[in-house]
Parts: sequence; C-alpha cells; structure tokens
Amino acid sequence: METYDSLLAAITPSSGETREVFDPATGELIGTAPVQDVAALEAAIDRAEAAQPAWAALPDAERSAILHRVADAIEASAEPLAELLSREQGKPLNGPNARFEVGGCVAWTRTPADTPLPVEVLVDDESGYAEMHYRPLGVVGAISPWNWPMMISIWQIVPALRMGNTVVIKPAETTTLSVVALVAVMNQVLPEGVLNIVPGPGRTVGDALTRSPKIGKIMFTGSTPVGKRIIEASAANVTRLTLELGGNDAGIVLPDADPKAIAEDLFWGAFINTGQTCAALKRLYVHDSIYDAVVDELAKVAAAVPMGVGLDEQNVLGPLQNRAQFDVVDQLVESAKASGARVVLGGDPDREAVGNFYPTTLIADIDPHQELVLEEQFGPALPIIRYSDVDEAVRLANELEVGLGSSVWSSDRQRALAVAARLQAGTTWINSHGGLHPMIPFGGAKQSGYGREFGVEGLKAVAEPHVISG
Repeated sequence: METYDSLLAAITPSSGETREVFDPATGELIGTAPVQDVAALEAAIDRAEAAQPAWAALPDAERSAILHRVADAIEASAEPLAELLSREQGKPLNGPNARFEVGGCVAWTRTPADTPLPVEVLVDDESGYAEMHYRPLGVVGAISPWNWPMMISIWQIVPALRMGNTVVIKPAETTTLSVVALVAVMNQVLPEGVLNIVPGPGRTVGDALTRSPKIGKIMFTGSTPVGKRIIEASAANVTRLTLELGGNDAGIVLPDADPKAIAEDLFWGAFINTGQTCAALKRLYVHDSIYDAVVDELAKVAAAVPMGVGLDEQNVLGPLQNRAQFDVVDQLVESAKASGARVVLGGDPDREAVGNFYPTTLIADIDPHQELVLEEQFGPALPIIRYSDVDEAVRLANELEVGLGSSVWSSDRQRALAVAARLQAGTTWINSHGGLHPMIPFGGAKQSGYGREFGVEGLKAVAEPHVISG
C-alpha cells in the first residue's frame, strides 16, 4: 500500500507549467499540480484513439476482470487517496466525506464491471428477427467537478471503459491533484493509453475537448451555463452528451410527518459534503402545522454536528472548497437577512479567517421568491419555507427551470408517493434525499441536464446501439 507521501511524490510534476495547491481549511501549501495545454490534450486524444481498438477487442469478461483489479488498486491506496482528497477538497475524512467517497469509487468500479448487458432480442416471431447490440463509441471525453472529484470521475470513467471505450478526462481546476492521483492508481492496472488525464483550464483545454472531432461522447457534471456552452461547442460534430447540470432540489414536508424522526435525515440531505452536492436538498417547504417543530428539531441536529479541519477525526463538516463559492453562499445569506428572513442558526462567517469555513446556517420565515430560495447556494445554508396548502408547495417546487432531485417527507407512504408523482425532477426520494445506488439510473430533468448514469442505462449511455435485423 502506498503512503500519502509516496502518492503525492508520484504525482508531483517534474517539469512543465504547474500551480500551487492550498488546503481550503488551513491555507497550507499541500503540493503542485500540473497545468497542461491544448497540445497535451491533442496528444492524449491521439493516445486514447490508438489504444481503443485493442481495448474494445478484449472479451467483455476480460475488461470486467481488469476493472476489478482497478478496484483492488483503489482499495489498496484508499487511505492516502482519502487524505489527499481531504486536504485538497476540504471534506473531512469521516462521515459521508473523503473515506466515504473513496469507498464509493470502489463500489462504482465493481458494479459496472459486473453489470450484464447482453444482446437484446427485439423481435423473434413470424414477422422477422431483430436484435440490439451495443458497440463502443470510441474515445469518451470526461469533465469532472470539484465537489466529488474522485467519485464523479469514476462515474464517468468506468462505464465508458467497461463498454470498450477509452477515456480522456479533464479534472476541475481546483481539485486537480485528487483526480491525478486516482488516475495514477488506476493506471497501475490499465493498459497504456486506455485512461488519459489532461489537467488544464476549462476555457482552453475543456473547450478543445468538447470541440474535438475525435471524441465520440462528452460526459460533464457541473453548472447549467457551462453545460449550455458544451452543447454549443459539441454541436458541429454531433457529439453524444451526458450532462448532469445544476440543481436546486426541493423537499416537501407533509403535515403528517414526525419532525423529530425526520430531522437527522433532513440535515444530511441538505448538508452532506457541507452542502456542496448537486443533488443536495437546497430548499425545504414545510407545512404550517409542523413548521416550528421541524425548524426546532433540525436546528438541534445542525448545532451538534462538528465542522472543522478535515484531518481532525471528529469533524464531519468542512470548509467550502474555494473562496468563490464561499462568497456565493455569503452573498445569498446576506440577501436573505436583508429581506427580513429569520436566522435560526449560523449566518455569521468569519470573513477574515484563513479557511473557507461558512457556518451551518438555517434560514426560516423566508419569502418563497427570495434569492436564497431561487438560486442554487451550493453550500451550508438552507432556506426553510412555510406553506399551508400542498398544491402550493408542489407549484413552488416545480416553478424553477432546474429539476435534478426532490423529496417528499411523510408518515403515509401512499400520500408521499402521490405528491412525488407530481414533482418535476430526475429523482424523487421518499423520507430521504440524495441517496444514490450504482444500479439506479440518475440524471436531471429540465435544465438540470439530460442522459442517465448508473446501472444498465448508464452502460447504454456510453455505447452506440446497433440493430441487426433479418
């Protein structure tokens, strides 16, 4: 097993352009990350293109076996990977954070490796015979985000490899080291050229990746505005796309819910990864009859959850990953305070502190059209909106242009299911929020993107369907 120091040494560039990487919790310099250019990207695409036929020619069972060995390698380096992730991204080691994320990398490598995708017989009767095959697309371009940099990279990489594609990945500019380290561990097992990484600016390297005629598919997780630019950039080549874009997930608490019973799950639905999660609960609608009780119970839970430097074992909430995101959260909370909304907890950051810590914040009695409700905060600040009629809550939940996830909270499952059916989102959870499973397809509705990841649908999304009929 590698140590943290040996892993960091192995990925530290010896030449070329670099940038310094600082811990968002402490401001400490933790290393240097490579910064590459479009020429490096083009060379990586050429390597991936050259390696793809031989990789695709391997029997499916052999590719799956190799992916299991990749999972073994990640598992063997789990602790140094988690430490690097904690230092660079800021998330604590414990709780649903760094160790959890590396464990997710292992699970989301093994499951696609084991998921069968047999030839589908479509018609077999007196009218004829037809079957559906799924062929590799060629080279898949992946663009991963800074909030879950390792796990979302795996979501993009592994299904593509399983289906016989090769991959070129561009990691987020603020969490480069985490993905460079993950790819280095994976490449201890994978054949040369199958998985390639090009760290560089989105405006140059990312743009060139989306415009390349040699790329058969782009997978992107990030904001809706950037997703729209990718659609435009890739249009000339009719490049296939899977886009998991911004969300502003609504949760609706029905009047029959038990405030004490749901408080902890509500908290983690909203504050997992310190709120820096695409499918986190970002606006909570609570019926007037239990509003005060839900606010009180949620505040009790939130006040007891420790926030601090990620390498301290007791902490389960960390800093915002970058100062720009701190400023977004700060501005939105200040706007809510100025509007007359009630601060139940938090809302008072130390703006002079070294780390990007924004305190766990609950905002109650807020207008449903206040900025903190309408805009995705992507941080540890939750607006709680009072409603008196379920139809009103559904209307408010659905009125935004995004629809990644949503949730309904109730003691009556059938009633919850009836409300869930009315919500416009890629996923609606009952009495939980944001839980993902490697066999359950995940993706957005409306301007939260299109395409699905995970399970059989995720494998199909990185393949070309080919009907053979006759």
